[in-house]
Amino acid sequence: MSNSWSNWSGFVSATPKLIATPADAGELADLVRSAPGPLRVAGAGHSFTPLVQSDGAIVSLEKIEGLVSHDAEKHQARVRAGTRLGPLMRLLQGVGQGLPNMGDIDRQAIGGALGTATHGSGPTLGAYHTQLETVQFVDGRGRLRDFSRTGDQDMIHATGVALGAFGVLTEVTMNNIATYRLRRRKWVLPIADMLRDFETMMAAHRSAEFYYIPFSGYAQFIASDLSAAAPTPRPTEDDEEGLATLRKLRTALRRLPWLRRWLIRGAVKKVPPEDYVQDWLNVYASDRRTKFNEMEYHLPYEEGPNALAEIIALTEKHFPEVYFPMEVRSVAPDEFWLSPFHKRRTCSIAIHHDAANDPLPFMRAAEPIFRRYGGRPHWGKMHGLKAADLKKLYPRWDDAMAVRRDIDPQNRFLSPYMAGLFGIEL
Repeated sequence: MSNSWSNWSGFVSATPKLIATPADAGELADLVRSAPGPLRVAGAGHSFTPLVQSDGAIVSLEKIEGLVSHDAEKHQARVRAGTRLGPLMRLLQGVGQGLPNMGDIDRQAIGGALGTATHGSGPTLGAYHTQLETVQFVDGRGRLRDFSRTGDQDMIHATGVALGAFGVLTEVTMNNIATYRLRRRKWVLPIADMLRDFETMMAAHRSAEFYYIPFSGYAQFIASDLSAAAPTPRPTEDDEEGLATLRKLRTALRRLPWLRRWLIRGAVKKVPPEDYVQDWLNVYASDRRTKFNEMEYHLPYEEGPNALAEIIALTEKHFPEVYFPMEVRSVAPDEFWLSPFHKRRTCSIAIHHDAANDPLPFMRAAEPIFRRYGGRPHWGKMHGLKAADLKKLYPRWDDAMAVRRDIDPQNRFLSPYMAGLFGIEL
């Protein structure tokens, strides 16, 4: 009987010869040397591209998890790469530390989040990989290698966003901050106002993002700022109930689009505002049960509003089956060679489609808009770019590929999909 693997949404699947769960770095090194290739690494399966897909070996790091050590004075923590973000938050809180920022899903493994440049939102806040102080990984020969920001900054920048193709992460040291509280507020406003005041509103808060609800004409704005106030109850989350309502309206009113739009607009306008204070680990993450597929592009910051306006127009004119909100965030620039935020302030726009529907027509129609505005795709989310396209978007592309060849000279980590991304003939 063959092994089987699939990602969270079920869109990507594989039947490798071997699925392995090594208990430590030594077992992992043995696998890299001996397992049938290509060898790919699975985190929590929250990527929507075929990064993990392999007919050789898929390695899960679920047993290589937990806190290794921490430095209270420097607010640093060394953690194993298979640690999920949810448990990691609690481990850090227990030693008086906090992640400076987070996305809204806490199910990913930290290794996967780092490798795909996963991020939160905030014009001065970087993605997870910008917190890296040291990395340890097993290279393509099965050797354990260690690099630090102080002694090997280029290697940190080369391998911090690595797509699981520069070695298999085992441990990382992260630069965190002292534990903190956030005041989070949500409110609804017309999308025209949000697009007009985009730069002002996004810059006015430590962390800000917004969701556009298709066919509503309204956005839900979310602002988070540091607070010294006492905690207050977090309101009951109703995102899943809201999605269910939007799906029902889409299905029931397929032949009455004007009524669907009128009902959605009325419902969104009545959504009550939220305002609460909580410890950081009780703020960022949301419960995401309804499965979807996703495309996210990272655009030059100033291009965000115009690109979003075009995406909205495309969706509402040609894709009435889409009901998932669009998510818009900002990310600070960084120096990592394969980071989508390399040397530019970024506006990230994510579009989603119910996993029960074929996402490809919608995504293929939207992608040319993102590309026309200079977008770089999120490595873990759907896109159609190959090496020739990507090389034009990354100034240090050739340097990164040279480092990858040194780490994995026999292409142990290159599946056909990865080879296409990097322009390598297997």
